[in-house]
Amino acid sequence: MDISIIIVNYNVKDFLYRCLRSIEAASDGLSIETIVVDNASDDHSVETLSMQFTDVKFISLTENLGFSKANNIGLEAAIGQYTLILNPDTILQEGTLRAMKDYMDRSPDVAAAGCKVLNADGSFQLSCRRGFPTPWASFSKLFGLQSMFPKSKLFSQYNQTFRSIDETYEIDAIIGAFMFCRTSLLKKLGGFDTEFFMYGEDLDLCFRIKKAGWKIMYFHETSIIHYKGISARRSAFNEVKVFYNAMEIYARKHYSSSGLFIVMLRLGIKMRSLYAYFIKYRLRFICIILDLFIVNFSLALATKVRFGDFLNFPPYAYPTVFIVISLVLFSAMTAVGEYFENIISIRKSFIAHLITFFFLSSLTYFFLDFAFSRGVVLMTIGFSMLLSSCQRSIILLLKKTKGAESDKRILIVGINYISDKFISSIEKSTMYNSQIIGLVRTNEESIDGDLSYPILGNIKYLKKIIEDFGIDEVLITDKSITNKELIEIISNRESTVRFHIANEFEDFLTSNIIDDISGIEPSVPIYKLNLFRYKILKRLIDLIISLFFLSIGFPVLILLFGRMQNLIKSIFEIFIGKKSFIGTYPINGDLSKIGKFGLIGMAQISRPDRLSTEAKIKLNDFYRMNYSLSLDFGIFFRFIIRKLKRGK
Repeated sequence: MDISIIIVNYNVKDFLYRCLRSIEAASDGLSIETIVVDNASDDHSVETLSMQFTDVKFISLTENLGFSKANNIGLEAAIGQYTLILNPDTILQEGTLRAMKDYMDRSPDVAAAGCKVLNADGSFQLSCRRGFPTPWASFSKLFGLQSMFPKSKLFSQYNQTFRSIDETYEIDAIIGAFMFCRTSLLKKLGGFDTEFFMYGEDLDLCFRIKKAGWKIMYFHETSIIHYKGISARRSAFNEVKVFYNAMEIYARKHYSSSGLFIVMLRLGIKMRSLYAYFIKYRLRFICIILDLFIVNFSLALATKVRFGDFLNFPPYAYPTVFIVISLVLFSAMTAVGEYFENIISIRKSFIAHLITFFFLSSLTYFFLDFAFSRGVVLMTIGFSMLLSSCQRSIILLLKKTKGAESDKRILIVGINYISDKFISSIEKSTMYNSQIIGLVRTNEESIDGDLSYPILGNIKYLKKIIEDFGIDEVLITDKSITNKELIEIISNRESTVRFHIANEFEDFLTSNIIDDISGIEPSVPIYKLNLFRYKILKRLIDLIISLFFLSIGFPVLILLFGRMQNLIKSIFEIFIGKKSFIGTYPINGDLSKIGKFGLIGMAQISRPDRLSTEAKIKLNDFYRMNYSLSLDFGIFFRFIIRKLKRGK
């Protein structure tokens, strides 16, 4: 056997099909065995493709073991002189296998080689030939020096961007998507290190190969296409987090003596994560910064109008007045859901300014040293309200103008006759600029014939698909989705994404018009408990209550709950945020992750042992959907009344 090809598959049936076809076209008279190790895919990859590719050996795993373990399982079955570790989201050039074998045959000192790897758009994929992530190379990569100086040998050691892509040369590491290796050496080294779930295992293997005295080469005379990250997109895990965890494992394993390197690596990872978060939510941060600037400018302007000088308060008032007004406005904006929920809104900003005015006016009654002029407070809020409204109008106008110029990126959930109608209507419509990005499976749809758009994954991974593909609109067309599933999906949405639940295209257009005017999505239920303002409110209340009960209020706790086992532990868990004082009831059949388990809940008002599982799940859902501070008070007092009645 010349070559054993090992492919680890996870939910990429369509890409795997094309990959296997490209292997057939690239065989070129070679004796090849192809081994597909399936990591418990839920898209019926094995069942479908095993009937079409009878020469391929399929190994089905019952759980997702990760890239390293699955490849090692395939390696155990490999009998070829060479082993090609290949990703399913790749397409081989016709002469690739022959070119790689011939090169390895005439290079006896080479243990592994990679070829030129191209992205789907034909651009060069930098990760196909790399340097090891040494402390300096990692520092340059994480802190952006490589991006700033791509042609510098000093700063671009990791991705080797200073080297030509059209030459063959020795390299530290090649990409795990295409690793052409000597089978005997691969087995001698024990394959991949299974401590790596995904990412980093290729670097580690290359490090061990080099350490054993062999060469690793970048061979430029043949190429493949790699649709990078497809499997990761069709899974639930955060690939960025997994990647950085893998880098930390690699650093501990090979640079354990450098404690400073580990610290710098973690710092770099944190900084990159914060930067990515800022870029993702930059509009929110810009709005916050502008609002705080406006309200402070308005205070200075109101002081000028009233007293003739921008800073005419007594010296002790500064910077306190600026800090207080900033904190009050920020808290009010957050409380009305302006900063961290949905799109920006002039209406919510107006309400937040009114709250700020009444709160600041009330404070002047308690802090007489700062009661300089209620007229200044009124003018400050008036100026700020006007300027803030203008700011939001400009942002909304720019967004609308930009949105009109560019297509909305649409994702369709469900593969059925309704989705077909939507696709046809959207493609024909001249009223709505749109681009259909792909489809999402809901349950176990049987798909007959070719689809006009790709399947991007299962509904279980909807949130991740939305993030990865930059989706603007989600059309839910599958009537079989239950209300509970629907609410769960929408409650976990990103704030910039709009969901539409409609059976006709006209309903979709109407929904868009209403949303553009009001900023409210019609007929879209949400879990209130998942909103940022309520999360903050509950956390503050839990902190206050837990501190009270862990100190002077402990006797009250005993009166309420009696000699409850692990009482102190439960209160401490509330303090650190694992539980809530009032929350949901723990049930095996309730799979929702929204809301924390509570010491008290709606189920405890009655007798939980007398309620069915379905009833308790319904109570949990009601609490999540209708959460408010008054609801918590109601639950608490009902609980007290029940305790008193039982006491009697």
